Amino acid sequence: MTLWRLEWLRLIRTRRLPALLGVYVFFGFVGPLTARYLAEIIDRFGGGEMQVTVPDPVPADGIAQFASNGSQIGVLVVVAVAAGALTIDTLPEMSIFLRTRVASAAALVLPRLAVVGSAVAAAFTLGTLTAWYETTVLIGGVPAGGMLGGLLLGLLYLAFALAVVAVAGSRVRSVVGAIGIALVVLLAMPIVGIAEAVGRWLPSHLVGAQVDLVAGGTFTDYLPALAVTLALTPALVASLSSSIRLESPRRRSFVVTPTRMARPSLPAGTWSRLLCSSSSSACTSPRKSRSRAERGTGPIFSYGSGVPGA
Repeated sequence: MTLWRLEWLRLIRTRRLPALLGVYVFFGFVGPLTARYLAEIIDRFGGGEMQVTVPDPVPADGIAQFASNGSQIGVLVVVAVAAGALTIDTLPEMSIFLRTRVASAAALVLPRLAVVGSAVAAAFTLGTLTAWYETTVLIGGVPAGGMLGGLLLGLLYLAFALAVVAVAGSRVRSVVGAIGIALVVLLAMPIVGIAEAVGRWLPSHLVGAQVDLVAGGTFTDYLPALAVTLALTPALVASLSSSIRLESPRRRSFVVTPTRMARPSLPAGTWSRLLCSSSSSACTSPRKSRSRAERGTGPIFSYGSGVPGA
C-alpha cells in the first residue's frame, strides 16, 4: 500500500471528507436561503413590538452569507481536519515506521498535503457552486466572472491556510497544538490588516474577494495579496524539508557468532603446536586439542552478519 492510498483511506474512514463536504454544502444551501427570507424570519421570530426594516435582497447578499460562514466555521473545520493529517508526530510509533521507509521529507508530507488539499478544494468548490445555484434561483443572477474569480482567490487562501497548518504540525507533536498555532496565525493577519496599507498585501485580504467581486469589485484590487500568497505558500511547503527530520534506517549490526568452518589443509600436528604457543593450558591435552581443532568440530568464532557461514 502506498502513502497516497493510505492517506485517501484515512480521509474517508475517519469521516474527514464528509465533514468538509457537509460544512460547505450546508452553508451553500442555507446562506442564500437565509438572505432571501431574512425579513420573514425576523417577523416570525422577532421580539415584541420592535419594528425591523430589511432591504430587499440582492444576489451579493446570498453569496455574502455563504462566504461569511465559510470563512469562519469552514476555515475552522479545514484547520482541524488538516491538523489531524499533517501533524506527523502525533503517533510516535507510526511516525518512526513511516520515516524509516521514505527517502525524503517530501515523500512523507506531500501525499498528506495533496490528499487533504484536494478534499478541501473539492468541498469549497462544491459549496460555492451550491451557493451560486441557490442564489440564482431564489434571488437573481450572479456574474459568472465574479464568482469564478472569487472561487479562485478563495482556493488560494485555503492553500495558504493548509501550508500554515503543515508547518505548525511539523513543529509540534499535538494536534491541538497545531490547531492553536495555525488559528493564531490566521486570526492575527486580519488584525494586522486593519491598516489598509498593510492589509491589501496580506493573504487574509483574499477572504472578502468572493463577495466583493460579485458586488462589482475589480480583480486588480487583490493582486498584491495574490502575489504575496503565491510566494508564501510554496515557501512554507518547501520549509517542511528542513523542519522534518527523517530517522536513518537501522543498520545491520555485526555480531560475533559461533560458526563451523572447514578444516584448512595444514600438516599434521600444526594445530597442536599453534595451540601450545598461544596457551599453556592447551599443551596439557594436545590430543584433545588436536582432535577437536584438526577435525574442524570445534566452534571457531568469526565476524559475520548474524547468519551462519557469513
